[in-house]
Amino acid sequence: MLVNLITVAVVTGFQKEVRDKVIGFGAHAVVTKSGEASIFESDPILKNQSFYPSLELSNQVVHIQAVAYKPALLQSDADGNSAQEIQGIMMKGVDERYDWSFFKQHLVSGRVPNIQQDTISDEIIISKKIAKDLNYKVGDEARTFFVKNKPIKKMFQIVGIFETGLEDFDREMVLGDIRQIQKLNDWGIQASIVVSDTLVNGHLIVEGEVIGGNGNYRYDWGRGYENYKGFTFFPKKDTVIRLIASDYWMYLDENGEQTSVPDTAYLKVTISGDKASLFPYDLDSDHKIAKKYLDEKGYQFEIFAGPKKINFQKIDGKGSFQKYVGAFEFTLRDWNLLQNDVKFLKKQIQFQQPNGEDLRVTSIVDSQSDIFVWLGFLDINVYIILVLMIIIGVINMGSALLVMILVKTNFIGMMKALGAKNWSIRKIFLYQAGFLILRGMFWGNLIGIGLCLLQKYFHIIKLNPEVYYLNAVPIDINIFSILILNFATLIVCLLALIIPSYVITRISPVKAIRFN
Repeated sequence: MLVNLITVAVVTGFQKEVRDKVIGFGAHAVVTKSGEASIFESDPILKNQSFYPSLELSNQVVHIQAVAYKPALLQSDADGNSAQEIQGIMMKGVDERYDWSFFKQHLVSGRVPNIQQDTISDEIIISKKIAKDLNYKVGDEARTFFVKNKPIKKMFQIVGIFETGLEDFDREMVLGDIRQIQKLNDWGIQASIVVSDTLVNGHLIVEGEVIGGNGNYRYDWGRGYENYKGFTFFPKKDTVIRLIASDYWMYLDENGEQTSVPDTAYLKVTISGDKASLFPYDLDSDHKIAKKYLDEKGYQFEIFAGPKKINFQKIDGKGSFQKYVGAFEFTLRDWNLLQNDVKFLKKQIQFQQPNGEDLRVTSIVDSQSDIFVWLGFLDINVYIILVLMIIIGVINMGSALLVMILVKTNFIGMMKALGAKNWSIRKIFLYQAGFLILRGMFWGNLIGIGLCLLQKYFHIIKLNPEVYYLNAVPIDINIFSILILNFATLIVCLLALIIPSYVITRISPVKAIRFN
């Protein structure tokens, strides 16, 4: 009983803890673009979906959250004692709806990033292993390099450190604001309007600047999409210039092809002084237009042309990158109904896409198949151990019953001589054997549960997380499982003892009474 209890508690605890940690880094189910091999390399999908977040109202779904991923390199700070270290990581971008309960449970120090809807956050949370390898602590700034056409360096502030014991994930996972990832992945586009530093025939040049998308841009200055990115401009009155920019593959009219969501930028022009003045624009020493900037970022500036002063105010587009995500993660209500719930999600999502996107639903069991296949093999070990222990118990109790029958042979003969039936005598010995089984089960439960509680709360036996995914032997004490195990053990052992008790029917009363 002791061995069986510990076996079930350890294996179910191991399966549950590893499963919960893998799900904590991901989710029960994930929606990505169809055809993608991995969520870490998926193409973007529109955030505005019919199921997001309305499916949270269903009985199967608890929570839906949008995420995005981007590989990067973290670089340690240089000091006089050691060289700078570099470590590859996977940056996971999350938004203000993200459920931080898993990482709050495993926080070692600090807090989780504060991600708000109106501002882009540069806060990140890293694992204790990454912090140890790169000598980081809470409050440090992490140099992070992202690979694009040319490397991009960003500085992120470390606000929290977690440790889950799941070595493969702790080694590479870093979490931050999803908008950082959306911009770095060039999902969608961002438009702005600039005034060139040079003149053409005495006229200003107004141009559109666009980043993101596929790099093949079209511009709408009020007459529909065209290839021209700019035009000459002679300001005579107050006006607002508007630009709608998008990318395209072949057709300027946007027919027959899927493109990025357009972005809109504005340039507000205000003139004071002699609006009709034809004076040439003031130039600097490099013969470029002299601009007097009125703010630090250069969004507002002035240009002078004799008595005429022209004030420009740039209003850049917000960018359509926020309209795209890498995937949607679904937290489901019941792990035991995972496959049925995933089928429900497939029906709700894959066949109801009015925008034409081909989406795929993948369960955590499929995306992390190596881990879950390995966990499934542990069930075979449990069954083997339980069967062996019960067989050993049956053999031991059978031997004990035969010894009791041998010792009480005179008693059996006297009972038969007094007219007792064979089954009545057998029941006496079966009751006695049952008492011994119950006493053994009591001590087995007491010692087994006691050892499990010691391991559960004090983590006496440690594990190598690089091999077992955990840093200590996990324990899951389930009252229902313990009751089932006790009941099954008692019934199987008693039923198995019916056969040895058959020996009583072969005992002759005359020989038994004379037996010494």
